[in-house]
Amino acid sequence: EVQLVESGGGLVQPGGSLRLSCATSGFTFSRYAMSWLREVPGNGPEWISGISSDGSSTDYDDSVKGRFTISRDNAKDTLYLQMNSLKAEDTAVYTCAKAPGAGRSSWRIRDAWGQGTQITVSS
Repeated sequence: EVQLVESGGGLVQPGGSLRLSCATSGFTFSRYAMSWLREVPGNGPEWISGISSDGSSTDYDDSVKGRFTISRDNAKDTLYLQMNSLKAEDTAVYTCAKAPGAGRSSWRIRDAWGQGTQITVSS
């Protein structure tokens, strides 16, 4: 059974940082691209970042480019999202997702995802 479990969310002040983790199991992590999405109530999921299976290629939505960094540790089957310079508009539930393929052509597609972790940016 494919499982993705996010952690690291919480309340942070504007300008602060958080690091999200996504622990995975049930599939060969190193073979698949991964992504992070976020969702606020009333809106659909928003793709914010993707990474290829070997970590050599990454991409970001303009809203987070330069502030967020996606990475992965294939030895630990874990995906990360380092979030810096957080803004109030980053408040959302953040979810990690597995892509059906290895490269950039697939990372905007998700065939499995976690329950999400809440990030609240507020003073």
